[in-house]
Amino acid sequence: MTTKGKVGLWITVILLLVLTVFVYFKFFFVYSEGVNEGDINYFQKEGFVFKTYEGKMIQTGYNSKNTSATIQSNEFRFSVDDARVAEQIQSSSTTQIKLHWHRYLGTLPWRGKSEYIVDSIISVKPSAQPRRDDILNLPVD
Repeated sequence: MTTKGKVGLWITVILLLVLTVFVYFKFFFVYSEGVNEGDINYFQKEGFVFKTYEGKMIQTGYNSKNTSATIQSNEFRFSVDDARVAEQIQSSSTTQIKLHWHRYLGTLPWRGKSEYIVDSIISVKPSAQPRRDDILNLPVD
């Protein structure tokens, strides 16, 4: 093998190694993990080619940046790649739910639209928000 061929081979090997490391850290390395608790706002299965479970959770809390301490809502958008966990979330849609998630730095079409992938449910308890029929029972004229 000539010197030019060896240099080309080394450059190819190094580029493949760099590409492999990049793909691993971008799509498969768990950057962070945590827990969020709140009420499921919506949860659906969607997609053209890859059907993925997508959801949004509403978390209430106090706005610490505002001196009047108003209540604010925070949205947590997430995806679920396990059909068993998705079924549990769908059956718990009217309750307050605590979800465990992993965050990746990039998304894959078969894993979902979000960087946050829910992998398990920690707890389910009755929702703190009143149901529609509990808010007001107005007399009908």
